[in-house]
Amino acid sequence: MISIIDDDVCARGATEAIIRSLGYSLATYESAEDFLGSENMNDTSCLITDVHMPGLSGVELCQRLQADGFAVPTIVVTGHPDETTRTQVLAAGAVAFLSKPFGKQVLLNCLKAANLHHGV
Repeated sequence: MISIIDDDVCARGATEAIIRSLGYSLATYESAEDFLGSENMNDTSCLITDVHMPGLSGVELCQRLQADGFAVPTIVVTGHPDETTRTQVLAAGAVAFLSKPFGKQVLLNCLKAANLHHGV
């Protein structure tokens, strides 16, 4: 299952549509806290999270997951890319850092890099 975390309903919906079109199962969340408290957390084979969200940011989420030993391939997305954030999320174990908007093929390439296969 792929978990998508984004507080922007439109961006979350767009990412969800791409993931569904690729044949993956998924769950969506409005915040990092919602994801961390979900029953699906341990079923997540890949995480796609926004950087800028109220509460726990995508960067903080990556750092927390790494500190907790929760090794799930994570793709971090943002509408405001900068090198400092990119460095932080990659250091925290993210497999990719994408700028919004991104296309289906770009996301598919990231999922392949995370060793996911269609229909997971």
